[in-house]
Amino acid sequence: MAAPAPTGPDPELLTVDQLAARTGTTVRTIRYYAGRGLLPPPQLRGRTGLYGPDHVARLLLVAELSDLGFTLTAIERHLERLPQSAGPEELALQLALLTPWAPEQLDEVDHAGLEARAGRRLDEGAVDKLVAYGAVEPVDGDRYRVQGPIALGAGLDALDFGLPADFWRRSREVIDRHTSALADDLMTLFQEEVLQPYRDAGRPAAQRSRLAAALSRLKPVTVQGVVTAFGRAVNRTIRERAEHPPARRSTQTGATSGG
Repeated sequence: MAAPAPTGPDPELLTVDQLAARTGTTVRTIRYYAGRGLLPPPQLRGRTGLYGPDHVARLLLVAELSDLGFTLTAIERHLERLPQSAGPEELALQLALLTPWAPEQLDEVDHAGLEARAGRRLDEGAVDKLVAYGAVEPVDGDRYRVQGPIALGAGLDALDFGLPADFWRRSREVIDRHTSALADDLMTLFQEEVLQPYRDAGRPAAQRSRLAAALSRLKPVTVQGVVTAFGRAVNRTIRERAEHPPARRSTQTGATSGG
């Protein structure tokens, strides 16, 4: 049921055509989103539905989350937890919370497209190694998901290094395991120390813009902090192993030696 129209003119109210033009979408998409409950009903002025800043913000949030790779079902579930009256600042905060911490550029290509990206011929063995390196991911049949130009470039360099593919695969598994645990711990800390106090305080409007800005700054600082801390940890491990070499395991007897 549409909301009643406010008394007096409101220059911020838009028709569905104006809303489509403002947000770079189509009238058909707006009506589809509204039918799925992603947008609150418009205000009625006579027989004309009018949309305000909250509709603009919510529609932009849906579009940006879709561009970031969220499925429509995931977007619906997230928006269900937000009140229909959530304003632009609250929706901007939600977008800041859901925006990826590191840019992802995933492109799906066939074998010929993969070779075009690589700038070289790739036989089956080379592709298998790129998969082991984590540079590409097989999708279906002859199609692959490229994990971005940086990952692909690193994978191609690894091909030239000649190190065993199993070494790179196991290295990636170690990195994934530990970074997943780190991400989970950091997210738990952020929820407990930042988000929960904001929610407990009743989601005060005065904190929304500040929290969104702080979060946007926190992301690159945290990522850079992880990279720096990892580099220092590797340096420390190298020094410790140089001073106290680890025991070496015999491949024949399973015995260890300190040589």
